[in-house]
Amino acid sequence: MGVAIECLGLRKTYDAKVEALRGLGLQIAEGECFGLLGPNGAGKTTAIEILEGLLQPTSGDVRIFGRSWHTDAQQLRQWLGISLQETRLSDKLTVRETVDLFASFYRQPLSSADVLAALALGEKADAWVGKLSGGQRQRLAVATALVANPRILFLDEPTTGLDPQSRRQLWEIIGEFQRGGGTVLLTTHYMDEAERLCDRLAIIDYGQTIAEGTPPDLIERLGGQNVVEFSIAPANHNGLESWRDLPGVEAARADNGLVSLSVRQPHVTIPALLEAVSRQGAKLLHLTTRQASLEDVFVRLTGRHLREEA
Repeated sequence: MGVAIECLGLRKTYDAKVEALRGLGLQIAEGECFGLLGPNGAGKTTAIEILEGLLQPTSGDVRIFGRSWHTDAQQLRQWLGISLQETRLSDKLTVRETVDLFASFYRQPLSSADVLAALALGEKADAWVGKLSGGQRQRLAVATALVANPRILFLDEPTTGLDPQSRRQLWEIIGEFQRGGGTVLLTTHYMDEAERLCDRLAIIDYGQTIAEGTPPDLIERLGGQNVVEFSIAPANHNGLESWRDLPGVEAARADNGLVSLSVRQPHVTIPALLEAVSRQGAKLLHLTTRQASLEDVFVRLTGRHLREEA
């Protein structure tokens, strides 16, 4: 596979003081779904707008299929389909008129009727955009990106506001686009979505990449294989240090009275945990074990839950 998107040393400074990007580098292969995750203020929006040709970097280089925005902007716009987090559409147009309008911007668009059918908007084709629900508006925004018949889809939180059935419907549409050879750059605040859709992803914070890889690889390298969660009364006044010292524990964090331990051998850690609770004269209120997730990786790296930043 060739390289669809490549950026090297991207920097963006505002007012000569605020560094939104600090040498960001990414390489996205043709045909893959690549996720860009990070808390608010991490530089995601700045990076995406530069890749989309909407913003000029202070320094650094961007290549889309080997082409540059400086010399091939007109051609690159034909290759991109963009669904923004808040796409502003005219309330006075119908759904069909909206998609037809966006189709007119491209040389080889898809059929508006086919795209509306794929996004389950066929029955709303003659409805005013202003009368659509939030979820229907979100699907329409994705339709305006798909009708371009793009080689790359930029999807900024595409399932926000969608019900579970519509979310899964859109996941299938993204998968179908990929199976046809398309490349997807996705941002999302849903970790299950990132795990489900992304072949690879990058977590960025303070304008830099702090982790990159496949979801299973990141979970294995940074999240451990399992998580033991528990709470006790009275709470341990020694903080997390006593739990970090338990056998098999790779990391520990506390969140609203619940302690989470990243471990690789729960059968080793749990007996030691129970013994430690007993020694402290405490009462175990809650104890669960589960497989580590991308959410655990994100919290370990940034100290925040992704949904807290929505």
